[in-house]
Amino acid sequence: MTKILVVAEVKDSEIKKPTLELLSYANSLSLETDAVLIGDGVSGQADVLAGYGAKKVYVADDPSLGLYSTSAYTSVVADAASQSGASQIWLTSSETGKDLTPRIAARLGVGAITDITKLEVNGDNIKASRPAMATKVIQECSFTQGGVRVLSVRGGALDVIPADAASADAVSLSIPEKDLRAAIKEVVSEAGGEIDLNEANIIVSVGRGVKGPEGVDLVKPLAQAIGAGFGASRAVCDAGWMPHSSQVGQTGKVVAPAVYFAIGISGAIQHLAGMSGSKLIVAVNKDPDAPIFKVADYGIVGDLFKVVPILIEEVQKIKG
Repeated sequence: MTKILVVAEVKDSEIKKPTLELLSYANSLSLETDAVLIGDGVSGQADVLAGYGAKKVYVADDPSLGLYSTSAYTSVVADAASQSGASQIWLTSSETGKDLTPRIAARLGVGAITDITKLEVNGDNIKASRPAMATKVIQECSFTQGGVRVLSVRGGALDVIPADAASADAVSLSIPEKDLRAAIKEVVSEAGGEIDLNEANIIVSVGRGVKGPEGVDLVKPLAQAIGAGFGASRAVCDAGWMPHSSQVGQTGKVVAPAVYFAIGISGAIQHLAGMSGSKLIVAVNKDPDAPIFKVADYGIVGDLFKVVPILIEEVQKIKG
């Protein structure tokens, strides 16, 4: 019998949106679904997972799990998978998911399909599409052998279905012993309160065309006006105009928002690999032959220093 175990991710005491996408999709298929919740002080989020369709929520709540540890988290997920009898384990393709997915697969002695952008599930028969070679090709993958199916899905690839109020059937898991080979002392995050690009429904990104920090400051109010995440191309981050945590691309964050504004971005293949999954792309560039226009749904050929203030003004008019 097909049973799915969704590995939940929590940030700032809230379940991350890509986790809700996985639960919503499983629920839409009427598949029996459990979830595993790991961290420190996370037990209160079990009801949220139940509201999105998790029949049982396996909880490992302990101060030792407050900081992500590959070894400890792998042990917890393997324990939850064993107790639930899951035939599939679904994770998000986040930084944590990319590290955890292969470790879980190795622990169970099975293969894994990662960074999925399109998923079709018929029982335990899975057909998944994933980009490769900087999105130059799309691979169609499936599992050819038995055993648990382990997979990770890119955020934004699936829709979130509104939740129902529910009380979780929670099962407490044993806390794994501390791994003496590696100890996580602390995780330092950059301050600023910016919207997480992996969570953002709208993203405004800037490229080399902004010409410097002053150009970045010109565009940033547009992101603030529409409540968007604020990202950048690698060239901007390498130049020090924005922090590397803002980088969108093959070597940065891979995003798939509902709307993506590419401001002064030429459209190098490395950047396209990180944002081509966006549902709607709007590009502003003065070069009519810029590669970004080949993937954009809407394009404005013009000087961004003239276009962006107009966009901000029009947004403010709409907002009243």
